[in-house]
Amino acid sequence: MSSTTYFEKAAESGFALLNPPGEYTRFPLVGKARPSVLALAFTNPPLLPFVKSWEASLPSTGSDHLPITITLAAPSLKQKPPRPRWADTDWETLDPIIKGFKVPAAPSCPTPLKLDEWMSESLNRLVALLKEHTPVSRSCHHSKPWWTPHLTILRREYHKAARSARTSDTPHMREIAGTSKAAYFKPIKAAKNEHWPSFLLTTTPQSLWMAKRFAYGPAQPRFPFLPGPETPQQMKNVLLDHFFPPKEPFSPPPRLRPHRSVPPLMTGEIAAALSKCSLTSAPGPDGIPYSTWKQVNKLNP
Repeated sequence: MSSTTYFEKAAESGFALLNPPGEYTRFPLVGKARPSVLALAFTNPPLLPFVKSWEASLPSTGSDHLPITITLAAPSLKQKPPRPRWADTDWETLDPIIKGFKVPAAPSCPTPLKLDEWMSESLNRLVALLKEHTPVSRSCHHSKPWWTPHLTILRREYHKAARSARTSDTPHMREIAGTSKAAYFKPIKAAKNEHWPSFLLTTTPQSLWMAKRFAYGPAQPRFPFLPGPETPQQMKNVLLDHFFPPKEPFSPPPRLRPHRSVPPLMTGEIAAALSKCSLTSAPGPDGIPYSTWKQVNKLNP
């Protein structure tokens, strides 16, 4: 908790965390003293692509400190994989294809493995059809994922008005510059909010603290009240029990047996389940948004 201030300052400046917090780097020679830790090791954005690993796995150098190894390597110059633009899917061509799509027959004696294979085969065929008729975009590593061509035009107009206001310094030009500024920064905020779900899907251990900073804002300067623990070991147990409570063991998956009296899954039930899914929710592991799945269900329930 005492390092929250450092994380906030680092997130505000764009710095990223390198090492796992709490890794011991100093072991005192006196048995009664507690070992200290190097809890924070940050790097600035220009250096982050070059950092490959951070570790304290080497033996002691003779003192009570452990040497830290930071491996640097040239960043990968490979372009990011193309990203489907689901808003531009060619539904006019997909309309007859989706309506004629047939789901393969389910296995006669279902088992978890057979059901998983049948479901994966059907889903992969449908996803392949959707991606085949959806254009893709490939952005360079310098571009922001939420940036749009419309923002480029607004930025150009805003800087043009700002330069004119600084040159003439008249009330009329200052008013135009203020209007251009509002028309530029409001769409930026809306684009960032729209990109937030996809940003959470691609969060890495290095950007985790930045995501937390964006989501919760600055933390209050306080320490949680922990009654009872007096030693570091007791405090550790209390924190582990609070944040990671023990879970009941999972029962083994039952073997699926055929039940001929079970009614089939109705199309209305599938449509009702999709109607509860928000269009702004993050997509699942397939990366396809709910707006696309709702359109598929509309064409072929």
